[in-house]
Amino acid sequence: MKPADKSQGKGIFLFRRLKDITDWKKGEYQPLSDQTRDVPETYVVQRYIENPLLIGGRKFDVRVYVLVCSYNPLKVWLYRGGFARFSNTRFSLDSIEDTYVHLTNVAVQKNAPDYDPEKGCKWSTQQLRKYLAAKHGVDKVQKMFKAIDNIIIKSLQSVQKIIINDKHCFEMYGYDVLLDDDLKPWLIEINASPSLTASGKEDYDLKFGLISDLLNVLDLENRLTGKEKRIGGWDLLWDDGPIVADDNMDCTPANGSAVSTPNSYLGCFNDRKKQLREIYLTAQSVKKS
Repeated sequence: MKPADKSQGKGIFLFRRLKDITDWKKGEYQPLSDQTRDVPETYVVQRYIENPLLIGGRKFDVRVYVLVCSYNPLKVWLYRGGFARFSNTRFSLDSIEDTYVHLTNVAVQKNAPDYDPEKGCKWSTQQLRKYLAAKHGVDKVQKMFKAIDNIIIKSLQSVQKIIINDKHCFEMYGYDVLLDDDLKPWLIEINASPSLTASGKEDYDLKFGLISDLLNVLDLENRLTGKEKRIGGWDLLWDDGPIVADDNMDCTPANGSAVSTPNSYLGCFNDRKKQLREIYLTAQSVKKS
């Protein structure tokens, strides 16, 4: 059970049977005869994934950043950087009341008795990708990340017709994705206002670059050509249709086969400053000519 209008793990709880929430439901959802009483909160009920992929015996999810510049036509950018958020306590289904086991939110985990703020409970998506590729193979991990791309596009297409579209507006979303032990990704939630508070030096660098590159994508000073597929850490994933990569860069399949691949490099190496210098020099020369 998850409250629809709260964040950072507030109000979430687990239950095994419907009768486990009967008393709770009676208190929340009786007719409002008392007009001074607050309207009951809206909750989302989700299936709990019982077989999460564990690393070091701990559950984690992956935060992915997605930028939508337009819904009609749909134009979507995917940020290469992100992070895996780990629980501070080893996974077990024996105690479903223990939030330190089941909720990976940093706001929850930092209150754990044995939490170490210097070590934190995050990996970069680059660290995660390297680990998974070493353990499960490059091709299987490539397939998993492609499935995450599909989740992003399908979720946005599902609301494309009902979102108010304004060409002067944009939205950055924080996708939370859980991997099960078959490397199948599950969409947990989409945050319209993802937290940009840094929990450490690496987290600060990530989010500083994220915001800086977002402004580069928006190109408010009209310095780019408008045909770029990559700007800093952002890769153009969809522009009224799938975007094909110019090359395979640092995530080439293990067999080295030359195939048309989506322009998606979540968790791949990213020298964003060097890339920004190159595209601005290229755009400048194109405009001069």
